[in-house]
Amino acid sequence: MSKATVRPLQAADKADWLKLWAGYLKFYRTELAADVTETTWQRLIANQNGMGGLVAEQDSKVVGICNYVFHASTFHKQHICYLEDLFVDPSGRGSGAAKALILACEATAKESGAARLYWHTQEFNGPARSLYDTIVPRSSNIVYRKNLV
Repeated sequence: MSKATVRPLQAADKADWLKLWAGYLKFYRTELAADVTETTWQRLIANQNGMGGLVAEQDSKVVGICNYVFHASTFHKQHICYLEDLFVDPSGRGSGAAKALILACEATAKESGAARLYWHTQEFNGPARSLYDTIVPRSSNIVYRKNLV
C-alpha cells in the first residue's frame, strides 16, 4: 500500500466525493436530501461560506475526504477552522490518509491565518479517536445539538 497524498478538492472529484460522502453518512447513521448534498458540494467547490475541501489519494485513487469551514469566533480576532467531515474508505485505511488529511487541514488553516482548528466525533468512533489522540489531546467540551429545521 502506497502512502496517501493530499490535495485540494476539485470539480472533477465529484463522483469520488459523492461515494465517500455516502460512506460517511452511512457510518454516522444519517441521511440527507439530495439537494442538501448538492448544496454542500457546490459550496465546497466554490469555497463559499467559508467552506472548502481536501481529498486523499492513494495509487491515483481518491480514498478520503475532508470538508472544513472557516468561521468567526468570539474568543479570537482571527477566524477559526472547523474540520466538519473526515472520512477514509476502508480500502485506504492504514495508509495514513486520515492523519494526512487532518495535517493538511491544519496547514490550510494556518495559511489562512486561523487561530484554531477543531473537530469532534462520535463517542463510539474508537478507531478515529485513537488517531485523534495522537494528534492533540481531547478537550473537555461536550457538544449539545438541537435541530431547528
